[in-house]
Amino acid sequence: MRNKIEQNRIQREYRKANRDACTKKYEKTPNGFLMRMYRNMQSRVTGVQKLKKHLYKGKALLDRQVFYSWAKSSTEFWKLYSEWIRKNYDRKLTPTVDRTNSSIGYKLSNMEWVTHSENSRRGAKSKKHKLKI
Repeated sequence: MRNKIEQNRIQREYRKANRDACTKKYEKTPNGFLMRMYRNMQSRVTGVQKLKKHLYKGKALLDRQVFYSWAKSSTEFWKLYSEWIRKNYDRKLTPTVDRTNSSIGYKLSNMEWVTHSENSRRGAKSKKHKLKI
């Protein structure tokens, strides 16, 4: 039986040879999409993602299964997800989670589904507002 390090090495080589085709395909499925989104949220609050870590590090992160249940039961998520697929995965239409209060982490009471475009617009507006103060 191979050890975990060897398995990971083989998997990395396979993905590199296929240009991550299987991973990219999986991440366009609802389960794959939500898995990637949760991992990105987790990377932000743990400080793995260095860019903008001051905005996320140490903030709350809801349990993975709670996130999946919340997302899958959200009519807004399914509406945005369906439109994203219908528009051939247009990045601007990608469903994202917006933290309504940026000083709080990922808690159910602080999250809502919006498009990537809307989330970016809100972030820019918030940044502009803070610069005026």
